[in-house]
Amino acid sequence: MSNEKNVNTTNVNTTNVDKQEATKKVDAVKGELTYEDKVIQKIIGLSLEKVDGLLAVDGGFFSNLADKIVNTDNVANGVNVEVGKEQVAVDLNVVVEYQKNVPDLYKHIKEVVVSQVSKITDLEVVEVNVNVVDIKTKEQHEADSVSLQDRVTGVVESTGEFASEQFENVKTGLGNGFSAVKEKVEEGVEAVTDSSSNEKPRVH
Repeated sequence: MSNEKNVNTTNVNTTNVDKQEATKKVDAVKGELTYEDKVIQKIIGLSLEKVDGLLAVDGGFFSNLADKIVNTDNVANGVNVEVGKEQVAVDLNVVVEYQKNVPDLYKHIKEVVVSQVSKITDLEVVEVNVNVVDIKTKEQHEADSVSLQDRVTGVVESTGEFASEQFENVKTGLGNGFSAVKEKVEEGVEAVTDSSSNEKPRVH
């Protein structure tokens, strides 16, 4: 029994030694970790989507407002950052909800930005500037956003209709073209056949 314990203890000690050696080796490897601005912008944009009272970061609509809202892929719009090796400065243009306390909202935005950027990247957020570009009721903002969605959908649909119409025209044109070519080829074959039947063979 005691022999089994000794074997287990030895295995654990060996594993710990291996891990320590691996860590030393990794620490000795040179290199650096850097982040593109757009990565930090996306982290911030995504982290702000659920902040109560914040309707939008200017240019990018949040998906939690209505099912029809577009532009949720472009969450980085309205987020400007300056990224150093260890620190980040952030500038935001935002649309806030009417009757929400803006200083409280600003404080909450700072907390979320600092927390998420630090948690994901270990970078220190040294500055968060928020510029309020508009204030709206949630209903107003949803109506504006939905009308934008309708405009975009309309453009997509009309583009789709135009494309399929053009495809049909091309298809019809090709069909007519093929028919014409086929007729010409048949005429040519007949002409060649007629002329070749009149010619005398050159070899016997």
